[in-house]
Order: sequence, then C-alpha cells, then structure tokens
Amino acid sequence: MDAPRLDRLTALLEGLSPKVTLATKPDGFSLHIIKTGTSDHPTDSFSGIQQDALSLLVCPAASYFENLLQADQQCCMSFDVVFDGPMGPSFLAEQSKPISIVMKDADPSLVQVMMLIANEMQASRCGQPFFMNRAGDILLVSLMRHLTSRPQQSTGLFQALSDPRIAKSLVAMHSKPAHPWTLESLANLAGMSRTSFANYFKEVMQVSPGKYLENLRLAIARQLVDTGIGLKQIATRTGYSSPSTLSRALGRVA
Repeated sequence: MDAPRLDRLTALLEGLSPKVTLATKPDGFSLHIIKTGTSDHPTDSFSGIQQDALSLLVCPAASYFENLLQADQQCCMSFDVVFDGPMGPSFLAEQSKPISIVMKDADPSLVQVMMLIANEMQASRCGQPFFMNRAGDILLVSLMRHLTSRPQQSTGLFQALSDPRIAKSLVAMHSKPAHPWTLESLANLAGMSRTSFANYFKEVMQVSPGKYLENLRLAIARQLVDTGIGLKQIATRTGYSSPSTLSRALGRVA
C-alpha cells in the first residue's frame, strides 16, 4: 500500500485563517485576475477568453497593484485577502514582493480555478456574488499549491514546503505546536541526522528549527491572550511548561 500523501497546506491554512472577499478597491494583500489583449466585447471582459490570456497578479499591498498593469492588460477581478490567524503576520512579512503567474506556467489546480472564474463571469447568473466569494477561497488555496510546487524564492516557507524532508517537520509543528518537539524528533521526521537537519532547516527557513517553533508558539499565545483566555490554559495549548514561563516569553517580545 502506498504511503499517504503529505498534506503540506491544511495546517498552514488553519494557522493563517484567511478571509477572501471580492474587492473593487483592493486594500492590502490581494489577488488580481489579469487579462492580456483587447476584447471584441468591451462590456464583457471574459468574452471568448483563452487560457493563455489569463494571469494572476499577487500583490502584498494595494499600492503595488496601481503600478504593475501593462498597457495591454486589464484587471477583470480582484480579491482582498485578510489573514486572521496567528501565522498571518509572519506570512505577510515573507510575501513582501508582487508575483505574476501566467497560466502556461501555473499548477493545474490554479489553471482550473482561473478558467472556472472566467467562465462564470461570461454571463450574469443567479447567486453569482456568493459563488465568486467561494471561488476566491479556492483561488487562494490553488495559489498556495502553485507556490508549494513552484517556489518563487530559494529560501522561505514555500521553498521549505516543496522539500519533503523539511515539509514533514513544518507540517508537524504547524499541526501540533504544543507537542514537546525536540531537534531529534523533528530530524527523525525528516529522515536526517540532527546536525544535517538543523543546518538545512536554517539554510532554507533562515531561522533554526527551535526558533521557528518558539515564534509559532508565541504567535498563537499572543492571539489567545487577546481573547481573554487565562495564561494557564494558553500555556497548556502552546507547549509552555508553566504560565510564568509563558509570561516571560511574551515579555521578551513585547
């Protein structure tokens, strides 16, 4: 029997808690479906559209979007993305540059959802706003699949998720941040020696495994503090040995 396929994204998405909505004036991190070329039907941006005419523009801030469209391009649809989860700030800090993805170079799932949206917009249909908001969620997941299979940078989260060895350790930490992970147990997941794993993880993620886990736990703890949950319960849920240990850790990053 084949081993189960590693799910690299579910725990990450849960930690990001993304909210995707249609946007007329994008503000912040946003996704834009771009069409290249002119249309014979000016009132219908998607009429007769071909797959190779579409691209996806990912902007970390609205100000980028205003300057990135070329003369023969038009934005057909935009989505704002807000990350409400504890991993949101670190994710946004890493995704600091615009990304343009043309469909001929895209992951198949991203191509499928882009064409689904394009086909949906060819005519006004019942329930279309509700449909499009849900399509925005699927578009984001498909984008993250694309970035995992085709990393845009040689270091960082998606480069790490593209490597099965490092991905296994990241998924483990994202899934169970309170677990008493050690360098040895994470290295075992990766199928590497402790030294090789520690050096490679730091090379790719630009931070040691222990520091990454600490940052993850602190991000979760800070968000839980804002909900009014007591430090004892937060310490248990984030892997700290005691409320006082958690309090000192929070104080160091305050």
